[in-house]
Amino acid sequence: MDPVEAKLETLGWKLPAAPVPGGSYVPFRINGSTLILAGVISARDGVVTAGQVGREQTVVAAHAAAQLCALNTLAAIKLALGRLDRVREFLFVSGYVNGVAGFDQSPQVINGASELFVALYGEAGRHARAAVAVAGLPRNASVEIQATVRFE
Repeated sequence: MDPVEAKLETLGWKLPAAPVPGGSYVPFRINGSTLILAGVISARDGVVTAGQVGREQTVVAAHAAAQLCALNTLAAIKLALGRLDRVREFLFVSGYVNGVAGFDQSPQVINGASELFVALYGEAGRHARAAVAVAGLPRNASVEIQATVRFE
């Protein structure tokens, strides 16, 4: 087990199976030393954390859903690179929150993913980011994230 995956477990998390694409796309692309990951929703073992934040879900529950998205992203990284410790830095994270009209707390929700990346990778886990509310996500998921990382 690589050191990043071991650290994940010491933090109380277990890496899930890599998510399977839900459409006509690939889970990742590699360009040189850049790994571009497809978006992943807040799902684990076929169960989706679903519903609009501000209606069926709270900000706290959506923050946890963003952590789940981060775990799914890590699983996709492992699928692409074989090991999590090949990541040198997170470059960019796009975060989408299935929020009610006027929802303005997307940054607090997406912090769930950002904080997990920093907990695992330190400064290399810090990234540029977008966090936006949207009217809906696939399978009515509460959260979706997409990430781009540099690797060795």
